[in-house]
Amino acid sequence: MVYENIKRLCEERHTSIFAVEKACCIGNGTLGGYADGVRLPSAKTLKKLSEFFGVSVDELLKEDK
Repeated sequence: MVYENIKRLCEERHTSIFAVEKACCIGNGTLGGYADGVRLPSAKTLKKLSEFFGVSVDELLKEDK
């Protein structure tokens, strides 16, 4: 859910997961760890991502677009 939304936002903005991790000072591979749903982002990471993409945290967490 979270990873799919991040991936969609990356595609819409023509950027990569790696570029987002770098811009948000998130460790390499961290966002990919959310793909299987085993790991979830912290509130701090969600805030960084929402600010980077210019969307709400709710937008990152919602299940369907």
